[in-house]
Amino acid sequence: MPTIALVDDENSIRTSVSLALESEGFKVDVFQNGVEALEALESKSYDLGLFDIKMPKMDGNELLTKVRSSKNDDLKKMPIIFLTSKDQEQDEIIGLRMGAADYITKPFSQKLLNERIRTVLRVYQNRKLPINNDNSDLKNLKKGNLELDDLKQLCYWKNQIVELTVAEFNLIKSLAKYPGVVKDRNQLMDTMYGDNIYVDDRTIDSHIKRLRKKFKSYDPEFDQIRTRYGSGYSWRE
Repeated sequence: MPTIALVDDENSIRTSVSLALESEGFKVDVFQNGVEALEALESKSYDLGLFDIKMPKMDGNELLTKVRSSKNDDLKKMPIIFLTSKDQEQDEIIGLRMGAADYITKPFSQKLLNERIRTVLRVYQNRKLPINNDNSDLKNLKKGNLELDDLKQLCYWKNQIVELTVAEFNLIKSLAKYPGVVKDRNQLMDTMYGDNIYVDDRTIDSHIKRLRKKFKSYDPEFDQIRTRYGSGYSWRE
């Protein structure tokens, strides 16, 4: 049974999310600020952390910094999902570069959060697996300057790691696997979230915008994601 540390200063979020996660088989400890959470994180083992960004005393980014600099190796490697508001894009980017695994924007679907948690836990479990050098390339996708390690869900552009969320990794993989093929928003949403999860189709546009910004921070000339107006998106051949 995975144990989750939920850190949020809103009582309604702590109550509703913890009850929903526990009904799905997770064990959840709740904390109302980063200071309170850090003390528990250093004394107890958790499989995943859900951190709100804007909190009093110690915000989510500061808490993540302390987790990633911990002398406790298990805590240092614990996957973190950020809970963010719509106006916190810069905080999300900072958090991802510091080592957050994913983020989800409030208000969010509980079903979507459950799926993202399971996916992140699965990815981090895969990253613990030993690499078989004889088969290491079998799970890699290489397209020009792009390389995707599907087993560990790592993305490289011109040999630099680009920090992506799980959903963003799946989006890039879906586009890059078949260069030139146009994928509509519904197809891309199914790739990212599964066909049992509903999100607004404009969510894809937001993810594409963020992806372009991330890749351009590594390579200002990045121009691989093409917009096909009225149709969707494709990876440039």
